[in-house]
Amino acid sequence: MAKAPKRPQPAGLPTSEQILRFIEYSPGAVGKREIAKHFGLHGADKIALKALLKDMTDEGLVDMAPGRAFHKHGGLPKVTVLRVAAVEGDVVWAVPDRWGGSGPPPRLRVMEKGRKGALGIGDRILSRTEERGSGHIAHPMKKLQAGGEAIIGVLVTDTGPGGKPMTWLRPADKRARFDFVVSDMGDAQIGDLVRAELSGRGPATKARVIDVIGDPFAPRSLSMIAIARHEIPHVFHEETLEEAERAAKLPLTPGGREDLRDLPIVAIDPIDARDHDDAVWAVPDEDEKNKGGWKAIVAIADVSYYVRADGALDREARRRGNSVYFPDQVVPMLPETLSAGVCSLKAGEDRAAMACHLTIDKHGKVTSWRFTRALVRLRANIAYERAQAAYDADLPDEGWDADVLPTLKNLWGCWTLLAKARAARAPLDLDLPERQVRLDEQGNIAEIKVRERLDSMRLIEDYMIAANVAAAKALEAKKSPVMYRIHEPPSREKLVSLKDYLETFEQSFALGQVITPAVFNRLIDGFSGDDRLPQLMEAILRSQTQAYYGPANSGHFGLALGSYAHFTSPIRRYADLIVHRALVDSYRLEVPGKPKGLPERTGLGDADRKGLSRIGEAISALERRAMEAERETIDRYVAAYLATKTGEIVPARITGVQPFGFFATVDGLGGDGLVPVSTLGSERFFYDEAARTLDSEHGRVSYSIGQRLELRLMEANPISGALRFELPDAPEGGFRNRPPRRDGVKGKGHKKDGAGKHMVGKRGRPGNIRHQGRKR
Repeated sequence: MAKAPKRPQPAGLPTSEQILRFIEYSPGAVGKREIAKHFGLHGADKIALKALLKDMTDEGLVDMAPGRAFHKHGGLPKVTVLRVAAVEGDVVWAVPDRWGGSGPPPRLRVMEKGRKGALGIGDRILSRTEERGSGHIAHPMKKLQAGGEAIIGVLVTDTGPGGKPMTWLRPADKRARFDFVVSDMGDAQIGDLVRAELSGRGPATKARVIDVIGDPFAPRSLSMIAIARHEIPHVFHEETLEEAERAAKLPLTPGGREDLRDLPIVAIDPIDARDHDDAVWAVPDEDEKNKGGWKAIVAIADVSYYVRADGALDREARRRGNSVYFPDQVVPMLPETLSAGVCSLKAGEDRAAMACHLTIDKHGKVTSWRFTRALVRLRANIAYERAQAAYDADLPDEGWDADVLPTLKNLWGCWTLLAKARAARAPLDLDLPERQVRLDEQGNIAEIKVRERLDSMRLIEDYMIAANVAAAKALEAKKSPVMYRIHEPPSREKLVSLKDYLETFEQSFALGQVITPAVFNRLIDGFSGDDRLPQLMEAILRSQTQAYYGPANSGHFGLALGSYAHFTSPIRRYADLIVHRALVDSYRLEVPGKPKGLPERTGLGDADRKGLSRIGEAISALERRAMEAERETIDRYVAAYLATKTGEIVPARITGVQPFGFFATVDGLGGDGLVPVSTLGSERFFYDEAARTLDSEHGRVSYSIGQRLELRLMEANPISGALRFELPDAPEGGFRNRPPRRDGVKGKGHKKDGAGKHMVGKRGRPGNIRHQGRKR
């Protein structure tokens, strides 16, 4: 449904932009009265201001906080209620007590006044907020009625003081070091995943169950923990589902579309793909001017035809930002009626597509492109493994049409040129392992392995990159808004850190050189066949900036591209949907018809055009949330898989070294676990900060990143995904009875010696740590 036209504004009334600037830079809370006073409004102008503020709220430019104060949409009010979420030494961190913005809630450092330690976890404070650098700080104004921090965990029974059985909350966060005594279980049962509220401080901290989420150990349910912990929306509102049903019934006719149903277009995807966004086709170019070149089509699901701007579906897709993929389920950006139904490109069925036509010369350079709305009917949906096997064996699969194998051969022929152009461009070549969890029909873990990297995967990747570049350049040619995918070069600070790390490998790294992806590729090539290659690639990955979405182009460093946008996955990424809508507008690709109960246009909406920067920030944060949730869930499945192997010796590799011990991963499986310094031996250990090693006092033993060794698995916790190891010959309880220090320094804590090494104390802790429960 189209929006009502804007009201004409009186000449003396400030513009929306002026009001937003005033809200942004005002030091205190801003209500209608403060705005009227600042702009000198009286009488009828105040009435017009009220109407303007309502319009700005409806358009999503501002939100109204409690107390009728306004703030920029998706941001923090200047004065708001915060809840203390963590106390780390003397530093207090808080989050908004209520958060309705896009993405995860921001974390603020609380600037305590007067006596330190007056605030504890769960305390609610009325605070003035202030942007500082890339984050926020909070200035407490008043402590409010006591509340509690919400925490996700599983209820367990274990002994308490005096050997008495007690109920404990075991946090789902791997970083949490303590269980909490449960003061009130409510209706929950032992083994339930719950949301609880923490109150108190120090050893007196207790948990009260406020919500039962479910049984995380039921088949196909471990992802429930990440969904709850990261507050990932996983239930669609009725309004959204109803609009999806209406959209799914939209007629699909050749009107306004290029009919490509006769072409043998195929989709090549992971074997466990839940939705199919993209399909490809290629054929040698018969144009004499492009001898040795190719014509290719990348056909992408036409999601913008079904999900129209400013509708209920669109609002929910923007709120989710992306689909989230777990081993046991997918949390889709769009209802399954669309994501696994009419939008998904399936063999033998007519589907709406956005077609990117590419012309590729004999050097692999894309020389021209055009975009159309199309009607496609795929010949086959093929798994990567099957496509690779068929091409290698020159043998079609049973049931394939006769033209499928020739299509695969053509796709490979064209790809050899695209791959040649990619090699000449020299993008960052980090071949890091991807873990794959396979569940059996009962939802139990059947296998965990590293996914094999095939040429069929690289083939599809290069076709998608070519289409993404074409989309960005096509929009630039029309001076259209573009939601770019941006990856900036590494910062000097990260390069300095990488240089210091490489020195431990006796590898030089010149900071004065022009940094390009090829610089990192040469480093990788230099360690080919070296056991340290995996940690080198991880170090290079850590040196990179986080890719993000936004309307201001800064290029894509990792891919060595000047202009790049995401176009090829609109079923699962909101950024791609915006790019599709921009193409519809720029190239006049609207299709005829006036659907009932849906917005009329399929191009960009008002919210898209006005809030591109804000949307980019929000979906970037949501992408990071999804990646963290997916990674955590894989770790939980690895821990569940290893839980039956506690006490066994496993091959491992050290991934990180700290004063309190070192972290290791199980070769071939992943996961991440600590080997506490207290279990390393009767000698004291020194932490060399520059070399990132733990060295024994007499130099007999040293532990460094990348070192391979055998460890005994002592604990595997599926709730948090945490692992704990010890050396195979460590006595039960570790080496805790150490002789007195010869330097006269007390065992607790640590200090640096003259060489810059940390002398680790009896328990290997760098300083005092405030206990907040029972240590696991």
